[in-house]
Amino acid sequence: MVLLSLFATILFVGLVVVDWLQFSSRRPDTGSYGCRIARVTATLDLPSIDAVAARFDPNGVLALPNGLARFVPQHRLIVLRPQQGLLPKRFRTAWPVKAALRLEPDASGLRVTGAKLIPWSSAAITLLWFLLVGLGTLAFAILYLTDGGLASLQGILMGLGILGIGLLVLAFGLVTVAFAYRLENTRLMQAYQDLASALTGSVQP
Repeated sequence: MVLLSLFATILFVGLVVVDWLQFSSRRPDTGSYGCRIARVTATLDLPSIDAVAARFDPNGVLALPNGLARFVPQHRLIVLRPQQGLLPKRFRTAWPVKAALRLEPDASGLRVTGAKLIPWSSAAITLLWFLLVGLGTLAFAILYLTDGGLASLQGILMGLGILGIGLLVLAFGLVTVAFAYRLENTRLMQAYQDLASALTGSVQP
């Protein structure tokens, strides 16, 4: 049983590490890898895809004040990251965000459609945590009621106290995720504005 638990733990950690490395990889085929959490839509005032490619270096990289953009011409894709490198010096959360931006010719320039992405492991662990706490709290309330926990004032107070703790844990989790997303999204939007300025000098989201 101990060996089985150890193997499961090693496998889980390995999957998380592989997922993060895949998410952070700079290979062209991993640009759109990740769990989609929001859409990105804008218009760039540029005449063609070639005009965009000309802003990047021969390796398809464009360094930005607050991030790094990589252009994948065969997919008409720009992968935008808030910071350079896998381990930025600034504080990071467990929900890093990148953007995969696809370019399509439009009557007014280039149409940008894409998504904000986070690692699959971050999304899965977050969902499992909320399900565990939420369903655990609900199961406790049901079992407590069926076992006659409300038969006395002391039982009612104890039940309300434990239920309140479960709700507080849920609320703390929601606040943590909201704060982390706001922090990471702010960084991504800074990099996005840098990209828009570097390409055209303006952008209309």
